[in-house]
Amino acid sequence: MRTTWKRSSVSANGIAALPDIEAIEARGAPTLPPSTYELIRRGAAMDPDAPALSFFRTVDRHREPDVWSYRDLLTRITQTANLFHRLGAKRDTVIAIALPNLPENHLAFWGGEAAGVVLPLNPLLEPAALESLLVASGAEILVTLAPAQGADLWQRLRPALDRIRSLRHLVLVTTPGTDGAGPLSPGGLPAHLSVHEFHRSIADQDPTELTSGRVFSPSDASSWFATGGTTGLPKLAMRTHGNEVANAWSVSQVIGDGLGPGKVVLCGLPMFHVNALLVTGLLPLSRGAHVVLATPEGYRHPGLLGRFWEIVEHHRVSLFSGVPTLYAMLLQVPVGSHDLSTLDYGLCGAAPMPTEVFRTFEERTGVEILEGYGLTEATCVSSINPPRGERRVGSIGLRLPGQQLKPVVLDDRGAFVRDCEVGEVGVIVVSGPNVFAGYHDRLQDQGLWLDCGDGRRWLNTGDLGRRDAQGYFWLTGRKKELIIRGGHNIDPAAIEEPLHRYPGVELAAAVGRPDARVGELPVAYVKPRSGVLLEEVELLAFLERQIGERAALPRNVRVVREIPLTAVGKVFKPELKRLEARDALETALREAGVPFSMVEVQHDKSRGMVALVELAAGGSPDAARQVLGQFALPFTLR
Repeated sequence: MRTTWKRSSVSANGIAALPDIEAIEARGAPTLPPSTYELIRRGAAMDPDAPALSFFRTVDRHREPDVWSYRDLLTRITQTANLFHRLGAKRDTVIAIALPNLPENHLAFWGGEAAGVVLPLNPLLEPAALESLLVASGAEILVTLAPAQGADLWQRLRPALDRIRSLRHLVLVTTPGTDGAGPLSPGGLPAHLSVHEFHRSIADQDPTELTSGRVFSPSDASSWFATGGTTGLPKLAMRTHGNEVANAWSVSQVIGDGLGPGKVVLCGLPMFHVNALLVTGLLPLSRGAHVVLATPEGYRHPGLLGRFWEIVEHHRVSLFSGVPTLYAMLLQVPVGSHDLSTLDYGLCGAAPMPTEVFRTFEERTGVEILEGYGLTEATCVSSINPPRGERRVGSIGLRLPGQQLKPVVLDDRGAFVRDCEVGEVGVIVVSGPNVFAGYHDRLQDQGLWLDCGDGRRWLNTGDLGRRDAQGYFWLTGRKKELIIRGGHNIDPAAIEEPLHRYPGVELAAAVGRPDARVGELPVAYVKPRSGVLLEEVELLAFLERQIGERAALPRNVRVVREIPLTAVGKVFKPELKRLEARDALETALREAGVPFSMVEVQHDKSRGMVALVELAAGGSPDAARQVLGQFALPFTLR
């Protein structure tokens, strides 16, 4: 097996020496630029003629990508910022972007941050979700595909344009390249909305400097990201230029040797997500590396994963980033004779990686995985396994320089009690210049900040974990994802990990099913690999041998064709919980002989998951209340 990194000095006990985070912090960060725009300018100055960004629209054309040098990229980012300034953008103007993975994303995002505040939107969202985010943000400028290039996206956006009164400018991207050709055909837009073609409009702008004359401060707002956490309810996380610059610096102190001039970073995650924009965007661009943007659909592009190793070999990729489901799918793609010698490592975050997937992937490919941890509210990355120190399988690694991370004990009201002892599980909290300013809706900040008695402002992540004696962190679950069965706190990972070891299982997820007697019962969902037949009885029998705690044994194992995922590939457990809650209530009503015509379970902003029950003719409201009242779930009868 190929070993990518030469290990650092080895101590007397044979363990690879750990990075000296304190020593890095003692040296202090260099004078960091106050904005992401100036950070990219610094990266471009290393070699203006070096390739900065490549893009291929289809896998079949990946050997013939469009390529932009650092001089080209910085010029167009500057022109984009100047276009937004000409359209009236000030430092607090929200500029929304709804695009697939296109080079124009980088121009609009970094140019937008140089002019105002950027709101990246998932272009696959349903119309109501897109509209609600645009309304909540008060966006004045929207960058999206023209109708001819993005018919489906346009159809979802168009009805909302009449109702979003804050919008003043629509900037349309008309072609996959840079020539700006192609007709605009929006038609019938409201009078208050001006339409501009992206490439033709930026071509008229000054390419050398920001015409706004803006002087940046690290505290200036840079971006708002829509994040739902485990509840599925969107929140707008407000971040600053200082947050993003600081996080790029702190990540570079650990994986910086894998970046820089001559290194190639593959981007396949969606560009409305923090990982794609920081780890495979701002970070490499700040260090003169080359970013390869793989198709508008990224990892979702049909055929991309099947030719993944060919793409890595041809483009001499040094680093890529993904979520656990990506690595599970790549296990089905043989490396064959492809040369992966340039590939330093793959990064993994967003959700805990099953240990078996981790080990099997490294054994089959020889590619090392650096598992880390972070969240949108802390910009992106807060811990990672060191590439030149000991990697501990299943751990999220060591805290990054410049950030503080620790587990703490909270009381029943959510107030700080004390720091956890070594090995003790608590709520993970983080502090540092990368921690965001809060949510746009300040009511959503409730319970977010903790006073730990040391003068720092600590962010309550809601994640449960522990720290070992060497400083490695281990996630043990999400506080809101714990399954509580009759007082037993069950970590879903205790069910998911053995299922991922079962032959033929591609993906597994465990959630709590509402139960009138014990509160919740664990239920597992399993997606088989292509062509594999799995029997629920066999899976249950397997779990009986694997799970030591009887309370954690699932009530049911459901074999399904698909498990709902978020746009970045994380299992979307709120949807599984919603399905289980609806089925549990329907079953209870039937068994009690209460006729009903509909049971719907939805997420409510203030109450969490709630049930709406519509009774059929002859259905007794009193009988229904008696049945539904046995569940710890708010309900409404109709």
